[in-house]
Amino acid sequence: MKKIFLCFSVVSLFLFSCRQKETADKIFFNSKIWTGDSSQPWAEAIAIKGNKIIYIGKDFQQFKGSNTETVDLNGKLLVPGFIDNHTHFLGGGYNLASVNLRAAKTPLEFISILKIYCQQNKDDRWIQGGDWDHEAWGGELPTKEWIDSVTGDHPVFVNRYDGHMAFANSKALTLAGINKNTPVPPGGEIIKTKDGELTGVLKDEAMGLVYKVIHDPSKEELDECLQRAIQHAFENGVTQVHDMGSYGGWIDMDTYRRNYENKKLDIRIYSFVAISTWKKLDSFCKKNDKGDDMFRWGGVKGFVDGSLGSTTAWFYQPYLDAPNTSGLYVTDTTDLHNWILAADSAGLHVAVHAIGDRANDFLLNIFEEAEKRNAKDHRFRIEHAQHLTQAAITRFAQLNAIPSMQPYHAIDDGKWAYKRLDDARLKGTYAFKSLLDTKAMLTFGSDWPVAPLKPLEGIYAAVTRRTLDDKNPGGWYPEQKISVEQALKCYTTNNAYAGFQENKVGVLKPGMLADFIVLDQNILEIAPEKIKEVKVLRTIVNGKQVYERK
Repeated sequence: MKKIFLCFSVVSLFLFSCRQKETADKIFFNSKIWTGDSSQPWAEAIAIKGNKIIYIGKDFQQFKGSNTETVDLNGKLLVPGFIDNHTHFLGGGYNLASVNLRAAKTPLEFISILKIYCQQNKDDRWIQGGDWDHEAWGGELPTKEWIDSVTGDHPVFVNRYDGHMAFANSKALTLAGINKNTPVPPGGEIIKTKDGELTGVLKDEAMGLVYKVIHDPSKEELDECLQRAIQHAFENGVTQVHDMGSYGGWIDMDTYRRNYENKKLDIRIYSFVAISTWKKLDSFCKKNDKGDDMFRWGGVKGFVDGSLGSTTAWFYQPYLDAPNTSGLYVTDTTDLHNWILAADSAGLHVAVHAIGDRANDFLLNIFEEAEKRNAKDHRFRIEHAQHLTQAAITRFAQLNAIPSMQPYHAIDDGKWAYKRLDDARLKGTYAFKSLLDTKAMLTFGSDWPVAPLKPLEGIYAAVTRRTLDDKNPGGWYPEQKISVEQALKCYTTNNAYAGFQENKVGVLKPGMLADFIVLDQNILEIAPEKIKEVKVLRTIVNGKQVYERK
């Protein structure tokens, strides 16, 4: 017995001495570190070697060698890197260099911004982007007569910020072959005047009539979009994005893979493709597996309905301000049902957009069916999950379905949602606290470029629920406010789980990948109203500092 004990002691001493000899490449110290790890929630220093964390705690000197770089953070807050659960990443990068109509507060400003942009861009290329919001000037939809005289030979097709409604000038309508007699595609709507004339506004699947005549960007243009998007993400502390596609998913994925192979992909990306192409993805995964820690694939994204702002979200009851409709489903329900079950059976990760209460119930029913067929670790995701019945709120945790939500939408939609929905339905809108109370794995993101790629503004939104018009200083449906720490988890640990990476990222502890950020203020101590003013000082991805605020 003594010999066994002696051998054990020698081995332990050897292992300890090896650990003592391990030196860090870089150590960040004199910090307040929120780790996200319940077993060690706070620390003062973090040591990294290569792309991994080797130590987190207080006594870092043992990991300091002659070549170790040390960084004194002067008491600043350090947290895990933000993961954004829902982006259209290349589209966001495109929009950074295109016309921005989000600032237009009147029809005249809308027209003026487009006029100036057209004058500054003399060629006849398509003008896209936009992100306009008609609710900013009272709800009147634009008409092609507003802009035909100022856009010249430019074909214009600019989307509402939610991406479920877009606006074309006469040039664009002509190129697309759309006239007042054009059949309306299933799942779409062509807005006309009382006299039956085109206004230029198209909703959901009808938008495809124009998109099909617009050429996709070149590889070079896509690469530029990606690099703009990456830099923008780093400036805002985003170290990983779950990308739902901007160009159908496959063009996006090819762009990421090309940049990855050329060593130009410094951000982590989890790429989803259209669920209608699940067979193609299944075949691709069998030949190429599902990627690595930097660039992964294997997820499919589908749609049930449209959006609240475009009155195309699918509800049980009609809209208050559009009593002739309760929204619509944008994908054939039989097809979507079959695709979800087939993709899940093939081992693909299923994420589906649902806004209205009926759309969410429709999805939860399918997820329950899949669970009964095969009780594996599905981690089904409902993207947005904005308007839920009280019964639906309890089903997420029961089914281990993930509400993949974007909190900035709450303070944006909250300005005008009362026009569309009654109080009974609004009580289940952006139900963050209710979902957490039922132990649902709530996750957060932006839906960029629909909303800003700024997690700190998302945390502000979830914690305060102050609408952007300042009319709800105490919070819009304040009973759904959550704590800063809960919101942080939704942007870090919970998002890691939603991407099957909880053993890789999302918390700061030895063995995990070194993704973290440094903030100029402690968001866990300052007044919640100040959180949106906080700046990112440093962003570290895979052990490499990729951004420092000057």
